[in-house]
Amino acid sequence: MDDPSASPPTMESPRRARAWLTAGLLGGLVCALVLGFTSFPSKVRCGIRDLVAPAPVIVKPDESAIRREIEETLRGEMREEMRLALAREVEAALKAEAARRADEEAARLAALAGADPPKLTDVRKLRSGIPFHTEIDLTPGGLASSERTDEASYTAFYRLSLRVPRPAVTLEELEASAPGLSALLPGIADLLARAQVSPSYLQLFDNKTQRVRRDASQLNELLSKHNFYDCETILHAHTIGGRPVFIVQAEMDVVSDGSDGDRLPVMPDEIVNSTHYQPFTSYGWKKRTTVPNPMVAGWERRLDSARKELADPETKTDRKAWLGERIEFLKRGIADLKARSFLIAEHDPFIVMPVNLLTSSDPHAPKAGDYAVVIHEGRVFPTIVGDGGPTFKVGEASLRLAREIDPSANPYRRPVSDLKVTYVVFPGSRDEQRGPPDLERWRQRCHELLAEIGGLGDGAMLHAWQNLLPQTPAAAPDAATGDAPERRNGTADSN
Repeated sequence: MDDPSASPPTMESPRRARAWLTAGLLGGLVCALVLGFTSFPSKVRCGIRDLVAPAPVIVKPDESAIRREIEETLRGEMREEMRLALAREVEAALKAEAARRADEEAARLAALAGADPPKLTDVRKLRSGIPFHTEIDLTPGGLASSERTDEASYTAFYRLSLRVPRPAVTLEELEASAPGLSALLPGIADLLARAQVSPSYLQLFDNKTQRVRRDASQLNELLSKHNFYDCETILHAHTIGGRPVFIVQAEMDVVSDGSDGDRLPVMPDEIVNSTHYQPFTSYGWKKRTTVPNPMVAGWERRLDSARKELADPETKTDRKAWLGERIEFLKRGIADLKARSFLIAEHDPFIVMPVNLLTSSDPHAPKAGDYAVVIHEGRVFPTIVGDGGPTFKVGEASLRLAREIDPSANPYRRPVSDLKVTYVVFPGSRDEQRGPPDLERWRQRCHELLAEIGGLGDGAMLHAWQNLLPQTPAAAPDAATGDAPERRNGTADSN
């Protein structure tokens, strides 16, 4: 039975429902029209597409290679800074008396009141070989209380002037520094006819000027004049067959890096314990014996010392951060020393190229292991590119090669200071399998490569190197085929 208290149905309810439905449809239509003029629909479509699309393939950067490349650059820079620091100490000791005499008062007050104060000029050496002229202009001023608040009362102006050299490009220009070059290399004239200035020359002097600009702006010690003008030219050439040829004319500085437990299991304590000596070279290979590298002991002692200092509660936070990075650096270095062998500058003849060339993709850029010949005053030396150096200098060779040119050469005494050394590198000529120096093979390969640019002149001969160290066993068959990428002072090299 129906509830007598319920209200009877009316016509208002269906009408009200239809009204709400109509209003809803109109509202939805308006919203759709408004949204059509915004970015929201595209965002919705992108969102749907992202949901159904496959996940993108993320190629992770080779962090190990990047880290090693950075370490390679830093090692080259650090090696040069340490060499310069030691050289400065020696120079300072020899010139202490002269420096004391040169250290005189730069300005004097006017002797008589009202007299025009003299302009004083003092000529110093801001850096070896760079004349440094100072001029002090003293003028009468106002009260000290006023002058001390006037920015113009006490000012200094520093202007450094230097000329960026152009490269030598003709045979006449090259022989101006290296007479008789064409007699040793009769094909050099034809080679130069196909040559052009290397971008590496421009990059080298850009690196130099940027370094000078940075140090000058901070009133730091500048790159010496000698080291700024250390390169006469860098040229790209090619043989008639199309092989790249990389020509450098420069001086010759000395490097003394490297270690190899297989061939030299004992090294002097002053080297093993030195914080300056670098036991790595860019050219390296897998160890072939179980004899430990003698440098491991020194590096492990440094690692223990760093760990103890890090654990000391008195060590400051910023020092701890540095120690943490240092410990990781030492651990990686020890692992390399235990697994690999390197050239030894005192015993192996090799040359050094700026590290940015070793990592360059330019087909003309030398790489570690590429064959090269070094020409100086009628002598021709077969060698390879063995190490990477600073990006702001060229013209470096191992102590073994340096002493063959000048027996008195040492890490602080270069064998050739003038730009008389010609380095001819054959990019891409490196052997597929790396190993200990095979000096007779090096000589034979350089002879073959020289033949591609016209060979040696009448009476000229390639120097025959004598091996000063015992031979190591040949690589095991699995090592010959499964060699990991070579390292360049900590940089993986797939070449």
